[in-house]
Amino acid sequence: AAHLRRPGGGDTDSALARVAAWRARPAPEGFPYDEVIAALRHTGKHFAPRELLASLAAARAGLPRHTTPAVRRLDRFLATALDKRDERYDNPSYLALDGLELPAGASPEAAARRDRLVALLIADALRFELLAEAGEAKAPQPEMRPQGRIIEKRCRHGLLVLAPVLARSGTSIAAHADDPIAAARDAVDAVLGGMTADERLMLQLTLLPVSRIHDECLFIRVLQSYEATFAYAAVELAAAAAALGGSDAGTAVAALDGAARVLGESSPLFSLIGTMQPQAFLAFRQYTDGASAIQSRSYKRMESTCRKPDRERIDSSAYLSVPEVRAAVLAGAPTIDAALQAAALPAEQAHAVRDAMDRFASALLRWRRTHHGVAGRMLGERRGTGDTEGSAYLANGMTIPVFAAPRCPLRGGA
Repeated sequence: AAHLRRPGGGDTDSALARVAAWRARPAPEGFPYDEVIAALRHTGKHFAPRELLASLAAARAGLPRHTTPAVRRLDRFLATALDKRDERYDNPSYLALDGLELPAGASPEAAARRDRLVALLIADALRFELLAEAGEAKAPQPEMRPQGRIIEKRCRHGLLVLAPVLARSGTSIAAHADDPIAAARDAVDAVLGGMTADERLMLQLTLLPVSRIHDECLFIRVLQSYEATFAYAAVELAAAAAALGGSDAGTAVAALDGAARVLGESSPLFSLIGTMQPQAFLAFRQYTDGASAIQSRSYKRMESTCRKPDRERIDSSAYLSVPEVRAAVLAGAPTIDAALQAAALPAEQAHAVRDAMDRFASALLRWRRTHHGVAGRMLGERRGTGDTEGSAYLANGMTIPVFAAPRCPLRGGA
């Protein structure tokens, strides 16, 4: 396509020279990230020059054998940069999930990590939109930039995502400001102005679009934010299952409500991605073949912690595409359904747990319905990138129950 035609190689020449110099003295802390990322974004990763990829592969081969944080960071980055060359390109590598440090561990730490990560990702997405609004000629991904009205909408929806996240850390923003662009500038300053050097580098290393199309950056940041949300929800659901294993209904209810809360708070993300120009999405989507949301490990962990999926689903592409999650399911990973059935709870406590399960199921169902609607608008009748039937796949998944417990009739699937 003409709008994806490869531009001149000035950025590539600079990157090649810096990588060659680095390979002569390969200190992981001194890797020329700035030049390499500028070159990759100058063309889009799908169109990266072969000589640059070969140089990066040689750099990877020369990495020190000892493991340090700097070596691990560089190794993760090179894996993301070289995924297409290595023929292992998929959704986790497209979204650079290894570089995000998704929420994990105990609930309080995972909650704080999710909030900070979403704040950084959405603030960075708004920063990119503000560059376009200001007419910054040298901003990367310059193709098919949206008009000012669309950028204003993006700022409005992004502020709604940020507001509850920042409020928990004591920061108030004007989520419903009359001038969303000015309010977005203030919010971006509040979040990115206080980020650490490691956070700044993380944002830099986790945005490698395949094209030069502006909207792809928004697409990546929104999907990364959802992955952070799913990962945190999976932590809370696992905590609920563990609490039920100890007959602790109160902790289980709090954990289920925590998972439902973040799904509800994430709903403006759909409004945000809904501003994406369909023609822009279809233009860059042709170069994301092999990366599909069906490969989301965090989503499947969340789903399979509610109840053990039916065998037909376990043996379908939905779980075959996430083999480590499938293996855990087949090995008998704990589920909320099974834990509730085995728990010796008084009737009142069991009722409270089932009410919390209903609230989570309702939140997940709303998420899935909205996902189906947005996908239908963007894809139409086209097939999904995971070789699924696109929006028809999502519609079919809506028949899958979230929980199998008797008093949880809400259904949904994705």
